Amino acid sequence: MTSPEIRQSFLDFFASKQHRIIPSAPVIPHGDPTLLFTNAGMNQFKEIFLAIRKSDLHAHRRYPKMHPCERKAQRPSKKSAATRTTHVFEMLGNWSFGDYYKKEAITWAWELLDGVWKLPKERLWATVFTTDNEAFELWKKVTDINPSHILRFGEKDNFWRWARPVRAVPAQRFIWT
Repeated sequence: MTSPEIRQSFLDFFASKQHRIIPSAPVIPHGDPTLLFTNAGMNQFKEIFLAIRKSDLHAHRRYPKMHPCERKAQRPSKKSAATRTTHVFEMLGNWSFGDYYKKEAITWAWELLDGVWKLPKERLWATVFTTDNEAFELWKKVTDINPSHILRFGEKDNFWRWARPVRAVPAQRFIWT
């Protein structure tokens, strides 16, 4: 599949699950003086998270997201303490605001990866937060992923933080090796 085909099939898949398709966020956000670059999928939904104001986004509870994203990272360096790197990539994700949670998210992720895209199961891995037993068990129960391919990671690798320390959630990742 080409990149445009992957994008479109992702959006089509979640539209079939009653998600509302909205335009992609730009790399440089418009009308948000608090951000220089789009660095997370939630940027477009800040008004919902922060209850800033009502908008047409409040009218729906399910959204797929596809947008460019910029992140900075520090890598250890032999020459100095750390080297800063910048990564620009495209992020695909789905959002639910109080409509569904882990079971549906995991079921649909597997349906997309295995059923629609037909990625080889032996190359698919899932990660859950160290203490997220519910997600770990759901991966085993609602998918046919190899149980040895479900990995637990801690706060450094599998925890998404925003507005420290107020908002934080365990994350799940899919890895194709």
